[in-house]
Amino acid sequence: MVTDTPLTPTPRLALDIPQLVVGEFTDRTEFERLLPGTFGSQGWLGSENDDLLFDNGSRELVGVGLHLPPVSAPPEAGLRFSTEPRAIRGGLRAEEAHDFALAQTTVLCCDPEATELACLRDLAVLETPLDARIGIAPDLALLVQAGAVVGWSLADPARYLTTGYAVADSAPPSPSTGRRLAECLALITRPLIDDVMDKEPDAWHRLRATERALREQRDDLNRSAALHRLVARLIEDYENW
Repeated sequence: MVTDTPLTPTPRLALDIPQLVVGEFTDRTEFERLLPGTFGSQGWLGSENDDLLFDNGSRELVGVGLHLPPVSAPPEAGLRFSTEPRAIRGGLRAEEAHDFALAQTTVLCCDPEATELACLRDLAVLETPLDARIGIAPDLALLVQAGAVVGWSLADPARYLTTGYAVADSAPPSPSTGRRLAECLALITRPLIDDVMDKEPDAWHRLRATERALREQRDDLNRSAALHRLVARLIEDYENW
């Protein structure tokens, strides 16, 4: 059930994990300490679930771990993604204390300026209007369709960019960081990551152009450094593949 108390911690978008996490924890160890006192949809080793953790006593949502999908939607798919309906600010309380499964999303949509990141169960979600957006944390909403959670969206994802479980930079992101974030999301997902692995010239041109732009960026240094480490690692991993 939806409550009037959304999570207050700031979301953290970490492409190196790659996950979006929200909660009162600063590393994986602290996150795992929550598990004995919670229930919900938990991604144990080898599972394909996202993490929604509810407190055993209050049954209130206390932690979130959402995996980034391995596939990017084709560019034309983003044109069909609507920001309606507007997000309803609210937390979640489980009606009963028992575990359940929330499957990881399979495809992501991100515009070239990274104004919004949406991760969906599948592209069929785009064919029918959403019933609701539940804003469970700052700029983070669960997407509901036909009574089921079919994905999630994060507005201004560059603002929440970090590494691991570290708190994101409090300063606003620069427009250039948003553009580089969108490029990096494409580079670490299929189909482009397959072209990188196969050493397709166009894909490597894009990879090196993004690396150079991040290396030469002179603003928003913490976020750009995080993205630069990501693409530099791609080059290192696949250059001699």
